[in-house]
Amino acid sequence: MRRVQPSHGFSAPERTGRALSYPRRIVTEPVYLDYNATTPVAPEVREAMLPWLGELWGNPSSGHAYGRRAAEAVAQARSQVASLIGAQPSQIVFTGGGTEADNLALRGPEVARKRIVISAVEHPAIELPAKRLAAEGWSLAELAVDRTGRVDLERARSVLAEPAGVVSVILAQNEVGVIQPVAELSAMAKAAASDVVVHTDAAQAIGKVPVDVGALGVDLLTIVSHKLYGPNGIGALWVGGGRALRSLTLGGGQERGVRPGTEPVALIVGLGAACGLAKKDLEQEGARQHALRERLWAGLSAGVAGIVRTVEASVTSLPNTLHVRFEGHVGADVLGRAPSVAASTGSACHTDDEAPSGVLGAMGIASASAKGSVRLSLGRRTTEADVDAAIAALVQAAGAA
Repeated sequence: MRRVQPSHGFSAPERTGRALSYPRRIVTEPVYLDYNATTPVAPEVREAMLPWLGELWGNPSSGHAYGRRAAEAVAQARSQVASLIGAQPSQIVFTGGGTEADNLALRGPEVARKRIVISAVEHPAIELPAKRLAAEGWSLAELAVDRTGRVDLERARSVLAEPAGVVSVILAQNEVGVIQPVAELSAMAKAAASDVVVHTDAAQAIGKVPVDVGALGVDLLTIVSHKLYGPNGIGALWVGGGRALRSLTLGGGQERGVRPGTEPVALIVGLGAACGLAKKDLEQEGARQHALRERLWAGLSAGVAGIVRTVEASVTSLPNTLHVRFEGHVGADVLGRAPSVAASTGSACHTDDEAPSGVLGAMGIASASAKGSVRLSLGRRTTEADVDAAIAALVQAAGAA
């Protein structure tokens, strides 16, 4: 267990004039290594949101002063989100989160052919809507991955040679962290059908690695606030090229009619502030987390016999994500014996199920090995002391079986 230091904690700030101070906390907490699941709201983000939870209010669609102030705040946030991904503010549509954005991306476009292609390692927010489309009569194809978890480009070539209506490939895989060759896949799909709609779920990539919509060659891109130190319940869909989308809900004309409903100004401001924070130190923070990730692996590999790194350091992946397999163990049991570490088992199969699931199964990892999986994901709060404490706890837990 570790004592939360005020310089690293994201506890509620106290105001002293215009400055922020952070109260010292007496309680101890586990080392948090589950940043791919969610992130704490950053102090800068919370500070930007606070006025819109109190002295400032108004409906952005109202024509009076209260509404105009709210509309200006929404416009500023839209610019901050767009700036992070090399887009125009007018191309950003705010949604209620990543799941809504993904569903809108798959079900919203008007397409010439009812064929959808996804990768074998998508988040359920893509996989399940794609299967629903298949149940409604669409043709569904999957792009296989190799043993590194990356879409196999040679095998993808034949799949994408057949024209599709929608292609959706995750940018950074949420379990193992592998960054997918989205630009190459988009080029293949568009060579077969210039009117294909290409989408990428960038929930895990935004705020961790540089993302440029122009370089990716996609038409739609999903952004999720709570993955980059913003509030939960808000996300965005980047819509390129003036593309028209059908709304999944009916109501007012907000967000160009694509996502009707009164805009949650405080949440939108929070997402904008989170994007602004990410842009400010993206490369430096990524390098810092990468170094901590390698420190974590060095300690675990030295202390745990037979531990396997699922994605080698040579594979292009998120700088904060380390997916390991405790061979001969069940990942959930290892974490259960290490209560001072807050992490997840990722895509490992259930302990009472013989078949590997999700990304590990797609990578060809055997069931017995998959059961030992643990996903360790670092973040802005993670320190060297945290990493060393986690190493000690996990090494002890692996040896206690």
